[in-house]
Amino acid sequence: MSDEEQEALRTGLKRVAVALKDADFPFALAGGYAAWARGGPEPAHDVDFLIPEELADRAAEELARRDMRVEQPPEDWLFKVWTDGVMVDVLHRAAGATPKEVLAQAEELEVLSVRMPVISSTDVVVEKLLALDEHYCDLTGVLPVMRALREQVDWDGVRQRTEPSPFAGAVLYLLERLDVISGAAGDER
Repeated sequence: MSDEEQEALRTGLKRVAVALKDADFPFALAGGYAAWARGGPEPAHDVDFLIPEELADRAAEELARRDMRVEQPPEDWLFKVWTDGVMVDVLHRAAGATPKEVLAQAEELEVLSVRMPVISSTDVVVEKLLALDEHYCDLTGVLPVMRALREQVDWDGVRQRTEPSPFAGAVLYLLERLDVISGAAGDER
């Protein structure tokens, strides 16, 4: 990704965050940029925000009112916002918890000079692990995030919330074998 494209993503992140803040919507930065805000590698594809499901239609209307192009994809758990030539995903479903539970754990941080809620490192890891399946199992973007956030994560909580997923279990086993995390409860590296 070029510097100009990366800067456009950052500008889109700020513009959507400020719009959601100004409209007084509960929201949080999620996905790769939430990991980045907490010390992970910077993503190169899109920006994600999380909002409560019952506010999705109102949030989409508000963002459209602010001259952002809103698209409703076939998936029923997000809408897409185009601003500054980049796409921002606004999710209204979370993996492993309800949006309200994830938003309740979010912490306000300064991201690119804008104060905004950011989902917890534990929720970032849970989301990334539960996104893995037989159609998407590329660990090249997942492992660096897990390593970067490892000291901020409740790994026992991650294990509990991702237990049904064999893909998550495999990644956790790999992280243990690589000495990124410990297999023993309460003994994380």
